[in-house]
Amino acid sequence: MAGMDKFIESNTSVEALDLALMSQKEDHLRDPYPEPSVRRDRMTRLLALVKENSEEIENAICEDFGYRSKDETYAFEVLSSVEEIRHAIKNFKKWMRREKRPAALMTWPARAEIIRQPLGVVGIMVPWNYPLYLAVSPLVGALSAGNRVMIKMSEYTPRFSALFAQLIAIYFAPQEVFVALGGSDVAQAFASKGFDHLLFTGSTAVGRQVMRAAAENLTPVTLELGGKSPTIICDDVDIEKVARSILFGKLANVGQTCVAPDYVLLPAQMEQAFLVAARKVVHEFYPTLECNPDYSCVINERQMRRLARYVQDATDKGAAIHPLHDEKQHAGSRKMVPLAVTRVTDGMLVMCEEIFGPLLPLLTYSSFEEALAYVNRHAKPLALYLFTHDKLRIERVLNHTASGGVVVNGVMLHVIQHDLPFGGVGPSGVGQYHGKEGFDTFSKLKGVMHQRALNGAFLMYPPRSNGRLRRLAKFIIG
Repeated sequence: MAGMDKFIESNTSVEALDLALMSQKEDHLRDPYPEPSVRRDRMTRLLALVKENSEEIENAICEDFGYRSKDETYAFEVLSSVEEIRHAIKNFKKWMRREKRPAALMTWPARAEIIRQPLGVVGIMVPWNYPLYLAVSPLVGALSAGNRVMIKMSEYTPRFSALFAQLIAIYFAPQEVFVALGGSDVAQAFASKGFDHLLFTGSTAVGRQVMRAAAENLTPVTLELGGKSPTIICDDVDIEKVARSILFGKLANVGQTCVAPDYVLLPAQMEQAFLVAARKVVHEFYPTLECNPDYSCVINERQMRRLARYVQDATDKGAAIHPLHDEKQHAGSRKMVPLAVTRVTDGMLVMCEEIFGPLLPLLTYSSFEEALAYVNRHAKPLALYLFTHDKLRIERVLNHTASGGVVVNGVMLHVIQHDLPFGGVGPSGVGQYHGKEGFDTFSKLKGVMHQRALNGAFLMYPPRSNGRLRRLAKFIIG
């Protein structure tokens, strides 16, 4: 687009944030409960934005990463965004319906109900790893619930962020949706604004800062943080099929996914077979790395240095590094060779931090209960993956571990189940969204009681020396 370079360099000022927030709050006061036709129109425009500009979106994201598979962007970002918008358009009127609730006996014959009311202005802070989908997904939830929205895009995807800001300005009025650009100073200012709800996706460390800033305004938050998502392999599975599933998840977007399998727990006797299968699968998926349009880059040199530090730290502390591809790392390239890591310990960086790259630690166990105990000793993850056909083991994991979500005999694809809530627990996140749960997150579930003209409320009025209130209470207690 013309003028893109100038737009990329521009930062949103604090004054512009304040003006946008004031404008959106005023617009909310003018129309605090948008009709279904208004909400549908906003979501339809968002759908058109994604569909009509998908090629520019793919190109911008690819350029920001140095190279990212355009097929992955189209499937994991464009398609996922389109499907989520369509799901909301199809269902939001049902989500808007007032919900009847039974009235308490002491208030009979009253009528009770829940109204889902728009919160007002929702702030969304978008990460760099899936910049389209992680902007659109919460945006559609907020719009379907009738809110105005301000979005802070990541400075690490400057071309896409600038493109998205320009597109939003074309398809929406600023009092409907506003996009802010800039670095950490803009992000800090954004998080400190008096939104009616703030959603942040990113690291746990930054999530703490966002929550601290939001607390100054008592702004409720939804935090999508990630963490170390474990994969448990049991001894009753086809190891090659399992390797295909795990390596798909680990190497999509070259591991830069918050729900990517972070490490694998498997029986000791299966470790070598898994390594053989993993190498075979990686060569099938990616016959070459450097010139392969399906294999993406680590986004920048900073992330490459971080991953190299993890590898060096693991090596220094006694781990074994297993390249999963014969191609050597090209000098200066950010297409990192996938590595498996064995003999790992909890003191290694690769087991202390979320990996967010093509490194796969393998930990062996001697019993299934040992694997469960390991998971439960560590921070609650955003996702947990289990490979087994044993129903008792499945139920054991579902009932005796805590995680944001679980996939049995697969990885990651629970994220695109529109009728499942998505969110972490504990250090991996606060709150949830997607589908109806997203609609509810960005709504106030307002309880309303309608008192009848003829009612028994007088039985509770003083003076109480006549004992009416006590007799009524005793009657209800039984």
